[in-house]
Amino acid sequence: MQDFVQLWVYLSATPLFGLTATLVTYVLAQAFYHQMQQAPWANPVLWTVLTLALLLWVSHTPYPTYFSGAQFIHFLLGPAVVSLAWPLWQRRTQLVDRFRPLLVAALVGGTTAGGSAVLIAWALGLPPSLLRSLAPKSVTAPVAMGIAEQLGGVPALAAVFAVLTGLVGAISAKYLFDALGPFTPCERGFALGVSAHGIGAARAMQVHPDAGAYAALALGMQVILSSLLIPLIARLF
Repeated sequence: MQDFVQLWVYLSATPLFGLTATLVTYVLAQAFYHQMQQAPWANPVLWTVLTLALLLWVSHTPYPTYFSGAQFIHFLLGPAVVSLAWPLWQRRTQLVDRFRPLLVAALVGGTTAGGSAVLIAWALGLPPSLLRSLAPKSVTAPVAMGIAEQLGGVPALAAVFAVLTGLVGAISAKYLFDALGPFTPCERGFALGVSAHGIGAARAMQVHPDAGAYAALALGMQVILSSLLIPLIARLF
């Protein structure tokens, strides 16, 4: 017990705390996810976030202290996103043939996802800064933060909304697709990528390779379309 306390004191005072806590928690969450036969509710990202939040709260660890170590994992987000291009390259012929309907689907899906959230928040009388932070909720978090800042929203809130959107999409998508009718893996993946960005794409990758490829495509299309259109629409209204 004394050795454990000494190890905790050492880790909590160095950047190794955030790195170690994140890696260990995610490995355990991933093992639990496989033990539950990859049930959507057992999503490892969800349980890792909840566990780390509880750990920081119980240990009174400031977030900057945690992130000083976790930033090494955060850095890998860029290469991970770039690697999504490989399954797209493998399916480049069929993607070129379907480009127009996919573009329309991305436009309609992205507009519905962001617009419905803003309209509901507006109907509830929420402040304008919150509306601007909600608009890019279906875009991956780093881009959502940049869009929210450009709109005059709160980047931190935009990141929270984006992560929550991704988690809700990854957890609920299977049940919604099964209830609404039969869909191909490509359709499921694209819809998940449009509405739940990177977290949804990660879930789609685990379910089916075609679903993962189309989710990655939808993720990229949403980043481009949202970065161009959301600020333009905001100026009009």
